[in-house]
Amino acid sequence: MPPVKIQSDVSLLPYNTFGIDAHAAFLAEFHNVAELQEALRSSVSPRIVWGGGSNVVLRGDYPGLILLNSVKGITIVRTFEHRVWVTVGGGEVWHDFVLWAVKNNLGGIENLSLIPGSVGASPVQNIGAYGVEIKDTFVRLEAVNLETGEKETFTKVQCRFGYRDSFFKHEGKGKYAIVSVTFSLSRHNHKINTNYGDIRKQLEANGVTTPGIADVSRAVVAIRSSKLPDPAKIGNCGSFFKNPETDRSVLERLRATHPQAPAYDLPDGRVKIPAGWLIEQCGWKGKNMGNVGCYDKQALVLVNLGGATGAEVETLAKAIIASVEAQFGIRLEPEVNIL
Repeated sequence: MPPVKIQSDVSLLPYNTFGIDAHAAFLAEFHNVAELQEALRSSVSPRIVWGGGSNVVLRGDYPGLILLNSVKGITIVRTFEHRVWVTVGGGEVWHDFVLWAVKNNLGGIENLSLIPGSVGASPVQNIGAYGVEIKDTFVRLEAVNLETGEKETFTKVQCRFGYRDSFFKHEGKGKYAIVSVTFSLSRHNHKINTNYGDIRKQLEANGVTTPGIADVSRAVVAIRSSKLPDPAKIGNCGSFFKNPETDRSVLERLRATHPQAPAYDLPDGRVKIPAGWLIEQCGWKGKNMGNVGCYDKQALVLVNLGGATGAEVETLAKAIIASVEAQFGIRLEPEVNIL
């Protein structure tokens, strides 16, 4: 096996969807565990694992080593009567995996169509959309400890999944490279989730009355395409803020002045309020500050209008957070990592 090449002074413009032109002091691409372990023997530090770059805003150049996850492969590893376990390389594009599952009539992740990023990053965020999260189909993952170079296995319990949250955003932050993830997908009698109104409306528009997983996937792709900018055309990180989860009393107070305020019930009795709605009420939708702006079709998305810096993005994000908190008493949290 040829030695892993460690490049120096690498532009990260092709590696982050927000389109910020920062540089990494060093970058090494790995395609398997052995290559990653070899790269870890380098003395360069600090180190960070990089996937699709769809959930990061760069405030400046990165002074250490970026480990670019290019581990590929989609393999059915166990077959049961009603389900299969599928192990996917951490470097696979998430949406490509969803399309593979739909094509093979395997259900459970179709609501997560067109979410940007890599499979390896998906458990870190516990990515979710339209009533479905990674944890719903997650079985286990394999990760390499960046300190020891040893491979470790994490179960669902060990991952401690929460709303856009996991062990890898807390104690495990920056300590592991996720090289594969195993999912449990249904083979038949799929549980179709169309609880979110947008999906039902899109299915009706598509003339679908009895949807299958492919119909749901197409509907989600259509919805996301209509609301979210293509990073290849307009730099962005998708949803920039988490939807706040709060006590019902906060919603009642909000609806005293805004009776039409949307909210979704949570299993624990609390509610989730759409961050995009809060931001729009504060007048940010379509508003620009320098080279960054709040997308005119979805207030939850911040966009690069051309030549934006990470500092500009952070300034806009902080202004939006302060504005929402001042008007509604609700503090938004960024979903993206500001590096």
